[in-house]
Amino acid sequence: MPAPNAILSWSGGKDSSLSLYELSKSGEFEIVALLTTLTKDFDRISMHGVRRDLLKMQAESLDLPVEEVWIRKDAPNTEYEAQMSRALSEHYSKGVRHVVFGDLFLEDIRKYREERLSSVSMTGVFPLWKKDTAELAAFFIKSGFKAKICTVDPRLLDPSFCGREFDEKFLSDLPSRVDPCGENGEFHTFVYAGPIFDREIEVTMGEVVDRDGFCFADIMPK
Repeated sequence: MPAPNAILSWSGGKDSSLSLYELSKSGEFEIVALLTTLTKDFDRISMHGVRRDLLKMQAESLDLPVEEVWIRKDAPNTEYEAQMSRALSEHYSKGVRHVVFGDLFLEDIRKYREERLSSVSMTGVFPLWKKDTAELAAFFIKSGFKAKICTVDPRLLDPSFCGREFDEKFLSDLPSRVDPCGENGEFHTFVYAGPIFDREIEVTMGEVVDRDGFCFADIMPK
């Protein structure tokens, strides 16, 4: 029997990349599209602040289409939910019944996702759930993935970490209170190379800016 089709919630970061990597090895699901939320006002991936051009380059290197879900800056959650439901319903009509997420251990986030999916008769898949985050971070690097820190919450992590490479030095410099995978929102990443990509995405670092209480590194195509 062929593996069932699924779409993957794609932020462009390490957790969604690892989820895709795990499923590519297990063959449990056939990923048919990436699902990404973008902010209209900035033309960037929501929360991560990554340029849409880089999202397109990731998708091309992965040879997967992107389902773009657009919301306004400061959009209420109802707008996000309506746009997401529309996108999910379209894939449901094409026979897709599963959505993959890179969540690690936040029970409330998983419960919220499952509740929203049930409203469109779809099921969540969580290939990284409850994996040790320190081991997962080390595995990411050991497997040949490369990533930049694109966003930092300065309430949880010093802004000097924004724009850095996600490598062994980064992990060793993290305060003990910070999750190695940033699962509590301490930081987000942009992945530009790894075993799931056909080719490395060449990037250069722009300035780091403060916006809406977060630090964003402007990662640009080279």
